[in-house]
Amino acid sequence: MKKRFSSIRYSYIVSHLNGLFLTFVTILAILLSIFVLISPKWLTANSIFLFIGLYIVIAFFVSIYVGFRSSGDLKQKMDYLSVLITQYANGNYQSRIYIDEGDELNRIGRELNELGEKLQNQVKSLQRLADENAELAKSAHKSAVIEERQRIARDLHDAVSQQLFALAMMSEAAIRQVENKPALAKEQMIEVASAANQAQTEMRALLLHLRPVHLSGNPLPIGIKKLVEELQQKSQIRFQVSIEDTLKLPAVTEEHVFRIIQESLSNILRHAYATEVKIEANKKGEELFLHIADNGKGFDLLQDQEKKTSYGLKTMKERSEELGGTFTIRSNVDEGTYIDIRIPC
Repeated sequence: MKKRFSSIRYSYIVSHLNGLFLTFVTILAILLSIFVLISPKWLTANSIFLFIGLYIVIAFFVSIYVGFRSSGDLKQKMDYLSVLITQYANGNYQSRIYIDEGDELNRIGRELNELGEKLQNQVKSLQRLADENAELAKSAHKSAVIEERQRIARDLHDAVSQQLFALAMMSEAAIRQVENKPALAKEQMIEVASAANQAQTEMRALLLHLRPVHLSGNPLPIGIKKLVEELQQKSQIRFQVSIEDTLKLPAVTEEHVFRIIQESLSNILRHAYATEVKIEANKKGEELFLHIADNGKGFDLLQDQEKKTSYGLKTMKERSEELGGTFTIRSNVDEGTYIDIRIPC
């Protein structure tokens, strides 16, 4: 009931009744003033109250009728505008409204039509952008897959395939020397075993690259420990891992740090010939400190810039810099390799 009395029609009727009341007071004041001051014979108290009574009755019904009729068109226009706004709120931006009169409501209707057209164009633009992003994502994924395949194929050709070819040649040579020169055949078989072990190490490093980059929902400490446990079962390297179980970093930072450690372990397996590896990760203040060390054969940083080892190091440096961190490496021949990374959190 309260909502009904607050409608446009009720407001119009009330405004007409207010006009009636003001007119009634004005006419009554004028007639009473004339009656008191001039006192004409035709103007009596009974005639005044009769006229006022008839005026109130007639004007009351006229006010209600005129208020109801005059508010009808306005209510209809407002209903059209309300329906149009509801359509826009529901995402139907193709709806339009047309009002012929040149009043303020017509102007509002035109502006709403223009708004609907703009919203419709924005939706089309967003859809086109989403399609373009999807195509770009597909293209980027395909390019990444092709690049990774080419890199793995290159690594297989440069390392494993050549080692397997050498194994085949040395095995054939040892077979020919078994009867005539058994000592030489034994030496060749020892070389075959060493080459086979190296090829196996190369394959483990390549398989390590093929592991998922993400942590599969695990925190960084658990992901690193699982990675190390898996490598301990497949290699003779002794690992020392020191990482806080409560270490918590943003998801993007965790993924990059995990990938850096994964890349460093792959380099150690393939090139370092290390027996001990140390991994430390701890947070001090607003920075993460990551230390990776091995007791392998090391290398000369100045002379090895263009060798295969520099590719993995370059990748780790780029990932560190993407997080706003610093990458430092120290290494000498027969003295191992030490990597220190600082990343702001």
